[in-house]
Amino acid sequence: MANITPLWLFDLDNTLHNASHAIFPAIHDNMNAFMARTLGAGGADADAATVDATRAEYWRRYGATLLGLVKHHQVRPEDFLREAHRFDDLLGMIRAERGLINLLKRLPGRKILLTNAPYRYSRDVMRHLRLQRHFGKHISIEAMHVHRQLRPKPSRHLLRQLIARERTPARRCILVEDTIATLKAAKRVGMRTVWVTQYLDRNPNLIKRTGYVDVKVKSVRQLARNLHRLR
Repeated sequence: MANITPLWLFDLDNTLHNASHAIFPAIHDNMNAFMARTLGAGGADADAATVDATRAEYWRRYGATLLGLVKHHQVRPEDFLREAHRFDDLLGMIRAERGLINLLKRLPGRKILLTNAPYRYSRDVMRHLRLQRHFGKHISIEAMHVHRQLRPKPSRHLLRQLIARERTPARRCILVEDTIATLKAAKRVGMRTVWVTQYLDRNPNLIKRTGYVDVKVKSVRQLARNLHRLR
């Protein structure tokens, strides 16, 4: 990569920190409560089976539960994001590896945080980890609009718009992410991709690398030693 300066696009949750430890379970409960109220009728909340089925269906159809709620239930994105990210002790819930700051210093090129999380939450996590100064931009879900429509990851329209705005060829962009659907979208628009596996629910040793993944790593700390594979 000596002659090409890359543009790094980093996901946040389960990429730069372990959101599965406590944050994702709390978000899951918050989302369920919000959806139960939203899907309920006659003053009663919807039952758990209805909530689970609806969330799975919206994820399958739209790539994000929020988009289904906006489209079919007139939910305001800011209301959903606020309620889903209510925490009694966010900073106490964060778990991350040591050495991330040194890693980011060693990686050549600009770095952008690209997260489907809301700005306030992702800002607080990044500040706690002391990583914010190493990123030139912070793109949260509130900023993921294409033609005035909310288009969070894994939207290819979003990724193409980002490439255009950054005036960077897709082949120079490297997406570092834990979610296969987003890696797949990035590969289809011409980006290079890194799959981070250590925080996945399944045993990473049992997860095969797919055609949409250029490099598979357990930890982002392994990026520096794999630069040669991303040329």
